[in-house]
Amino acid sequence: MNALAATNRNFKLAARLLGLDSKLEKSLLIPFREIKVECTIPKDDGTLASFVGFRVQHDNARGPMKGGIRYHPEVDPDEVNALAQLMTWKTAVANIPYGGAKGGIGCDPGELSISELERLTRVFTQKIHDLIGVHTDVPAPDMGTNPQTMAWILDEYSKFHGYSPAVVTGKPTDLGGSLGRDAATGRGVLFATEALLHEHGKSIAGQRFVIQGFGNVGSWAAQLISEIGGKVVAASDITGAVKNSKGLDIPSLLKHVKENRGVKGFHGGDPIDPSAILVEECDILIPAALGGVINRENANDIKAKFIIEAANHPTDPEADEILAKKGVVILPDIFANSGGVTVSYFEWVQNIQGFMWDEEKVNHELKTYMTKGFKDVKAMCKTHNCDLRMGAFTLGVNRVARATVLRGWEA
Repeated sequence: MNALAATNRNFKLAARLLGLDSKLEKSLLIPFREIKVECTIPKDDGTLASFVGFRVQHDNARGPMKGGIRYHPEVDPDEVNALAQLMTWKTAVANIPYGGAKGGIGCDPGELSISELERLTRVFTQKIHDLIGVHTDVPAPDMGTNPQTMAWILDEYSKFHGYSPAVVTGKPTDLGGSLGRDAATGRGVLFATEALLHEHGKSIAGQRFVIQGFGNVGSWAAQLISEIGGKVVAASDITGAVKNSKGLDIPSLLKHVKENRGVKGFHGGDPIDPSAILVEECDILIPAALGGVINRENANDIKAKFIIEAANHPTDPEADEILAKKGVVILPDIFANSGGVTVSYFEWVQNIQGFMWDEEKVNHELKTYMTKGFKDVKAMCKTHNCDLRMGAFTLGVNRVARATVLRGWEA
């Protein structure tokens, strides 16, 4: 099941549990606006290249739309639609005043030079600048993009609208980016995991973790987990995978990844097949890479007791059912990886106020939001007698539905 079908399925289940009016349900599902633009740029060799850019603005009932921009060869309208909708529910679960959006350009950033990426970003911004804005739609980095990409968008947007640091988040700190933003999603995963384990009478110290995906989110989660006594026994990225039953030396692995641009070749553990990492022996599995990696083919072989979804849509609905029967507890993506968008909200607030916070305040506020978010999800689980995924979806959908009705959606 693709991401859009799975997201729609979860939404409809939540709508049924909440007893939503069918017209309201349909209204919440249809995106506010879908944008598709052609981006033609001169390449460094003088030839022209064309790329297709997308921005789906899903819902703005609770505030400006918010969501990342990804540069990836497989960016397509269905995926962008699903991720935009997920952002609507995610921002509502986190209880920050945003709606959902998502964007992307179908390209391979690894095959483009820095100057080509800059030209592409600026052309894309030129095409959508009148449809994004501080109080309209606030982009952020995603797969294949980074703070530098946001700096280019900020600069290009500001040519049309005047200096507007709050138009994007995830910027370099020199341009108004928030301290703590780089680690925010990984740190949010840590706080979410702590809240879940506390519910089960456990703590992170002594638990064995497997982390699939050692990019920004996975590497920060690994670092923060290991600092408080968690044992990361296996990790993987696009280059390879490594395991050590006694626990990987995370500072050494981080240094190796920085120097070699990947996990492959790390001598502090045994190399394993990256596709087998999800079924490694552990207490807690953290998928932090692409969607759809946990499916009916491998769900039966997963040995973890807890799954923390640091990636977007890593678990297919079929796998959800298999894992539920096995008693595996899944902390869903729309809560577990909301640390990034929460600190993006803090960045936006700081930019609007023109007053920056220190990192300690950012991390303290993030912990407050993540802890409260978990309590709110659990309360919905109790109300509707459902699992954590439906608890999160009913929480998010209910908040958006209430805002929509209060604003007068039939008017």
